[in-house]
Amino acid sequence: MNKHNFHDTTALLGRSLRHILRSPDTIITTAITPIAMLLMFVYVFGGAINTGGAKYVDYLLPGILLITVASGVAYTSLRLYNDVSGGIFERFQSMPIARSAILWGHVITSVIANLVSLVLVVLVAVVIGFRSGAGVVAWLEVLGIIVLLTLALTWLAVSAGLAAKSPDGAGAFAYPLLFLPFVSSAFVPTTGMPTAVRWFAEHQPVTSIVNTLRNLYAQQPVGNDVWTALAWCIGLLAVAYALGLRTYRRKLA
Repeated sequence: MNKHNFHDTTALLGRSLRHILRSPDTIITTAITPIAMLLMFVYVFGGAINTGGAKYVDYLLPGILLITVASGVAYTSLRLYNDVSGGIFERFQSMPIARSAILWGHVITSVIANLVSLVLVVLVAVVIGFRSGAGVVAWLEVLGIIVLLTLALTWLAVSAGLAAKSPDGAGAFAYPLLFLPFVSSAFVPTTGMPTAVRWFAEHQPVTSIVNTLRNLYAQQPVGNDVWTALAWCIGLLAVAYALGLRTYRRKLA
């Protein structure tokens, strides 16, 4: 990114962040559903789920973090749809600014907003009993994986927001993302699932990502899960980025 592109991206990032600061309920709303699920599963279902000795809140938190990200990127898609339908993108195109800055402003805003929501969720988890003895390096690794996943899902949101015909359509792409953690190791161990469901759960991206995060903050060996998780995150990011750029060029460029 050259100096001109960087300056344009920073300016548009500031614009998007100001919109969020004027409407902080977006971040609060993004965090409310995951926090409600965290409380419900811990206090309603947690006592009936065998996690092999680990506290259920410790077992559950990684899956809740992924649901938080999926909820957050839905708002990114909606913000893009609003800009497109409101003619903002056409105005930007008539100005001497880098085309890539238009998208990157939204993408970086998504990462920042999601990180704030994730911090809120983790704080609630700590209040209800979550504890981790993981060191700084392990938490940085957790952060790195979450940021990679957030970028990948945000670029999927870019395509959805640009292609949507209505506000409801802009956020609808996130529904499958919210469903995937329920068919994974996020809420219960996969060992008790029927054979076909267990196979799917163990080979879809959420399970490897959740297992990696869980083992990192529990100071346990991550095994091959970390490489599988990184492969899913990086592969999805590459595909989503290419799809987002293609959608942008076809619709607006």
